[in-house]
Amino acid sequence: MLYLIVFVGAGIGGALRHGVNVWAVRAFGFGFPFGTLIVNVLGSFLIGLLAGFFAYRAGLVPQHARLFLTTGVLGGFTTFSAFSLDAALLLAALASRSTAITPSPRRVSRPNLRSRV
Repeated sequence: MLYLIVFVGAGIGGALRHGVNVWAVRAFGFGFPFGTLIVNVLGSFLIGLLAGFFAYRAGLVPQHARLFLTTGVLGGFTTFSAFSLDAALLLAALASRSTAITPSPRRVSRPNLRSRV
């Protein structure tokens, strides 16, 4: 049963992450993965806030609710794979820009030695 709770929460968190990413692209464009930055900062803050709350109010919130919110929703929201994918795409974009700016080597012609005889 606990796996199902985490599964449902992660689905909700993943959908929220996608919504933030779509909004960030519309607001800031494709130049930098602002969606991932926003998701990771906000999600980490919320996980810390909830962990602190749960530590001081251990008996107040049942284990099922803690798993659903932290491991499920916020775990699905801040998944590291999204960060890894965006970092790899950013590096690839930067690499393609640097090769587009770098001038191609010029073809050097060899002198024709036979014509000087």
